[in-house]
Parts: sequence; structure tokens; C-alpha cells
Amino acid sequence: MTILRARSVVKSYGPTPALRLVDLAVAEGEILAITGPSGCGKSTLLHCLAGILRPDAGEITYGEHQIDTWSEKMRSRLRRTEFGVLFQFGQLVAELTAAENVALPLLLAGTGRREARTAAVGWLDRLGVADVADVRPGEMSGGQQQRCAAARALVTEPRVLFADEPTGALDSRTSEALLGELVRLAHEQRTTVLLVTHDAQVAAYADREVALRDGLVDPTGLGLTAAQGRHGR
Repeated sequence: MTILRARSVVKSYGPTPALRLVDLAVAEGEILAITGPSGCGKSTLLHCLAGILRPDAGEITYGEHQIDTWSEKMRSRLRRTEFGVLFQFGQLVAELTAAENVALPLLLAGTGRREARTAAVGWLDRLGVADVADVRPGEMSGGQQQRCAAARALVTEPRVLFADEPTGALDSRTSEALLGELVRLAHEQRTTVLLVTHDAQVAAYADREVALRDGLVDPTGLGLTAAQGRHGR
């Protein structure tokens, strides 16, 4: 079943086109890698699918809903409840502890403080960083920060997780550990994952790859059959 779809999506920044009539369908529970060189439109497509940006033309549908027509308030609520977003540099709130950062989406959704903290610490534990629950981001390693950011993105148990170069600032060993955890947790929850990356080793964790080039889906982009076998997918 298709959970997310882009139809003839166009997006420009001033006179510069970023996306040109992009069509994409994402199945429920699928881990999809969106790949391509820098500046090809990967992050723009992800941000349109997540409702962060509105396309200039075309449509974005989530289930039966055309979300690009929704107000910013409605799209923000969607990202707090059914969508999770993980950025390259985590973007944790510097003044808050790890547990407070992870609990934030729940608190914004009206969950009680005690319940939100319990859920936050539980997710930190699942991602192997419960020991930094009361530590602020400035006192953590890059890998710890990104695991906390992943916990924050997953704490609401979203139906779709959007990950924009989530390991771009990490070394290869830390990247592999984090991606392994994300894939495992996604399968446990049947979470759909859209993973933007320019790194073939990162893309190898996906079920399927879609390549972009100059704002278009590259018809020569190959699937990941060999990579799937390597990772037991």
C-alpha cells in the first residue's frame, strides 16, 4: 500500500529549479534511499514530502490526504504526530538535556511531563544512550547527539521517518551503528523511512533506491539488490 506520493512536483528557489516534475511513490513500511550528487534536489524533495516546504506545482499526498494544500499549522501538527524528522546535525536544543529534548514532541502534543520523560528515557535506552539522559548536547559526542536526535524523531512512534543525511557528520563506525539501529527499530514498528544520502554505503541499508539528477528522477538509477543481500534485507 502506498503511504506517501509525489505527483509532478516542481520546486524552485528564485530562478533556479530544484525539482522538475518529480513523481515518487513510497510503500508503507518501506525503507527508501533518495540518492544523487550534491545540489540534485534530494533534500528539497524530502522537505516537500515531509510538509516542511510547499511545492510550486504538483501535489504531495499522505494516505488519502493532499497535504501540500494544508496550512503550516496542520503540517506542523502532522510532523509532531505521524511524521518524524532527523537532520544531519541533530538540531538538539542546547539548553535542554537529552531526555528533555526527546520528550519535547510529546510535551508539545499534550502528554504529561512524567509520562513524556519515561518515554524519552526508554527511547534513549533503545538507542544505547540512556547514560546521557541528563546531559546537555554540548557535553556529548557527535554520535551521542545524533542518537538522541534519532530518539526524538522516533519517540512519537511516527508512521514515516524522514532522515536527511543523518550520518553525514559521523565517522563510518558510528554511522553503521546508528543506521543499524534505525533499520531495526523501523522494522519493529513498521515505520516507513525516507533516507536522503549521497553515500552508497548508507543507501545500502535501504530496500530500494531512487536517484535524482538535476531535479529529475534518474531513469538509469539502479536498485540495491546486491546491497540488500549484504545486509540481509
